[in-house]
Amino acid sequence: MRVYIPATIPILRQLVDDREFFPLGATAFAVTPALREAYAAGDDDELAEVAMQEAARASMRLIAAERDGTDTTADEGAAANPGSPVYRRAVVAADVTGATLRPDLDDAVVKLAGPIGYDQVASVHVDLAEAEPQVAKAVDVIDAADLGDPDAEFVLGDAEDHQLAWYATQELSFLLDLL
Repeated sequence: MRVYIPATIPILRQLVDDREFFPLGATAFAVTPALREAYAAGDDDELAEVAMQEAARASMRLIAAERDGTDTTADEGAAANPGSPVYRRAVVAADVTGATLRPDLDDAVVKLAGPIGYDQVASVHVDLAEAEPQVAKAVDVIDAADLGDPDAEFVLGDAEDHQLAWYATQELSFLLDLL
């Protein structure tokens, strides 16, 4: 099953350094039967984009946790300088087995059976630098947007209008070196 795992730049660094990582709460997003049922139309590619967008939104919550000093990684040193996070959403696309459906949380949510190894990663998706100002603003209001605040939803939409750039696993270490 292809899953989309929310991440941050420090989490991506951990993936490169340790060759694996364990997603926070073992949570990922995927094209599930519940997601298919929720959309009357849409092919697999369109539904995968929905799952990836859900993971990208969850990435903003991880960025907020890093900014606020909450370590979201298994490695205590991975959240380097939590006072000034990199405001770029990141999503790891990986192929896994043993993911459990979690429709009680949301249509696209799955729980992973274990850590994600580097060999399971199909691609990595990261915001370009141009998205950082909007992502920084959205991180501040994501909870309010979830509660239905129309102004916060507008700010969140500005961040989500940015497409994540696609990177092959071979490019990940070079990307991180440039950040």
